[in-house]
Amino acid sequence: MRTILNFNANWAFKKQATDIPAAMPADWEAVNIPHCWNAIDGQDGGNDYFRGTCHYAKSFNKADLPESDLYYLEIRGANSSADVYLNGKQLAHHDGGYSTFRVNLTDTLAEENLLVVAVDNSENDRVYPQMADFTFYGGIYRDVNLICVNNTHFDLDYYGAPGIKITPEIVGADAKVEVEVFTTDLKEGQNIRYTVYDKDEKQLYQIVSCDKKVTFEIKDVHLWHGRKDPYLYCCEAEIVEGETILDNVCSRFGCRTFKIDPENGFILNGEEYALRGVSRHQDRWGKGNALSKEDHAEDIDLIMEVGATTIRLAHYQHDQYFYDLCDEKGLVIWAEIPYISKHMPKGRENTISQMKELICQNYNHPSIVVWGLSNEIGIGGSDEDLLENHRILNDMCHEMDKTRLTTIAAVSMCKMDDPYLQIPDVVSYNHYFGWYGGDTDMNGPWFDKFHAMHPNIPIGCSEYGCEALNWHTSDPRQGDYTEEYQAYYHEELIKQLFSRKFMWATHVWNMFDFGADARSEGGENGQNHKGLVTIDRKYKKDAFYAYKAWLSDEPFVHLCGKRYVDRVEDVTKVTVYSNQPEVELFANGVSLGKKTAENHFFYFEVPNVGETKLEAVAGDLHDESNIRKVDTFNEEYRLVEKGAVLNWFDVVEIEGRFSLNSKIGDIVKSPFGKLWLLGMGLTLKKKMDANNKGKGGEKKGGFEINMKDAGGGLMDMMGGFSVLRLSSMLGMVNVSFTKEELLKINKKLNRIRVPKKKK
Repeated sequence: MRTILNFNANWAFKKQATDIPAAMPADWEAVNIPHCWNAIDGQDGGNDYFRGTCHYAKSFNKADLPESDLYYLEIRGANSSADVYLNGKQLAHHDGGYSTFRVNLTDTLAEENLLVVAVDNSENDRVYPQMADFTFYGGIYRDVNLICVNNTHFDLDYYGAPGIKITPEIVGADAKVEVEVFTTDLKEGQNIRYTVYDKDEKQLYQIVSCDKKVTFEIKDVHLWHGRKDPYLYCCEAEIVEGETILDNVCSRFGCRTFKIDPENGFILNGEEYALRGVSRHQDRWGKGNALSKEDHAEDIDLIMEVGATTIRLAHYQHDQYFYDLCDEKGLVIWAEIPYISKHMPKGRENTISQMKELICQNYNHPSIVVWGLSNEIGIGGSDEDLLENHRILNDMCHEMDKTRLTTIAAVSMCKMDDPYLQIPDVVSYNHYFGWYGGDTDMNGPWFDKFHAMHPNIPIGCSEYGCEALNWHTSDPRQGDYTEEYQAYYHEELIKQLFSRKFMWATHVWNMFDFGADARSEGGENGQNHKGLVTIDRKYKKDAFYAYKAWLSDEPFVHLCGKRYVDRVEDVTKVTVYSNQPEVELFANGVSLGKKTAENHFFYFEVPNVGETKLEAVAGDLHDESNIRKVDTFNEEYRLVEKGAVLNWFDVVEIEGRFSLNSKIGDIVKSPFGKLWLLGMGLTLKKKMDANNKGKGGEKKGGFEINMKDAGGGLMDMMGGFSVLRLSSMLGMVNVSFTKEELLKINKKLNRIRVPKKKK
């Protein structure tokens, strides 16, 4: 029988160690795994978090280990490359920071042992991801185990896979379940004992065979049916010799059918099953990626509360425990590799190995329905090398897994006729009309246009959202980072996206705020604040409840604007979200009337005099908040960019002329404004080219935008930005402007007249 020892405790850690130590270092920092060295500097802004090589060391005695033929080290996540040394000898190298890998330690074990793992998250041109809007946290941030096995065992050497592959097929009311195992050194006289259990661990079937592939028939199969009924079976496989069990593995599985229809969306077990949900990044405040099981469980509970039926697990492989929770809760999953933002010609082999690991390690999870090939990889256009990379991945996915589909997440700037949209089985787009320029009402019509152009390609929305912090206003505007604008934005997007039945899935970006150290937006640098919940999971923003009202069956009523107390207007708008048919609002105990709302959004006009206690009531449910009449706006509610190179109120404005505060869409209406934009395009290209060159001047293959194609989706998005806001956002692609540069740009804009409006 195999024995699995947890190896998380009693490691020594050293940042920027230069040599592999010969003995256990006395002066290194004592740490336990999971551990992340960017838990603080990866979330504080400045895009200056440490990226380099750090070392972990652990000593152990062989006498303390159980007697066994073979000893394998299992590392479930080390970002992004790792080298494993035992007693000074290098045993393995692994590229890919989000998947499990194993190393055979047996031949190098001594009586006293020093294990060293060198982990490197530094920039390179071959391991994904290298450019993206999130922090690439370094560390051994998931469990480390020592697996002790017999010479005859279920395979531990193939892409971190569990050694058992389960493929159910529904036939009428029954299921044929093919179970395939992968073994090492299986000898004559040794057999495999396969046992299937139901959800209550009652034994249903058993087969003893020398075959490595068998088929069970489950009569009147109990289907895995999403959140409605996430029923799971379990299959255990044991290598037996007589009465002796040499090794064993087990895996849960679910029996279900699905298809994705270009007209009717997602079909689960023959029934329409709308996929409406969220995306998730795995990091947390003060922890980075070093999460506990309790952290993962809390995330699932919050996603279940909001009523989501699907999660896009972005932009990499997530913890096996989280996939297990998705199986248990019935959430339908999009799983993907970190092939993101910029195509690296030298990174092809890494996309292949990361995809193999993703599929091999996660094949048995019934929650997963699509493999994601890439995210926003065509932002700079698609060349033949990029297309070939996608074709290779797509074909490989279908060869390795004939039960699931492939998808991509394209970005707004990707043209609807781009050839790479023809490669996967289904397509989704990342759109931010209403936040990154454009207007909220552009989203639905865009999908209508795509659907009309490609009626046979299932289309979904893989990202949409906007940022909100603790800023507030009664006049929400795009780009103000207020909780009120985020709520308005999601109200509009819910109405547009959820009403389009043909959309196979929609995923809010994002369920949680997450670390993005390059960001300097919203007054709190180092994070992307598009989450429905804060990065510490302590506060559910109002938009969270907009989705709960549409998606959850749990009765509730929620008064919006609890953090927006001081208000200057005499009559103020108050919004209530509820999944109940009718809501009544009271102000200081006096009813302001009852309202019904088919869209679950209830709006009230409330007299604002003195102190007012508000109470929203829906049947037996109620929620309370307070507002207060003030004479002047409370400046604590207004965004002031901390650490910004330049704030909007510091910009010199001249009446009738443009400035950094002007929107690009307005500037290009002027002939001189168009010329200015072309000049800015050249400036941006120079800065990007400089960032994409290595130390020797060679091109690194970084992020690029072709300004010749700066029409259509790109200009629709850019048109809604002020020049200043766009300049601050360019930090996400490592492009920055100094205060002096911005002031020079402002002077040039001050010389351009605003065109007179035609009567």
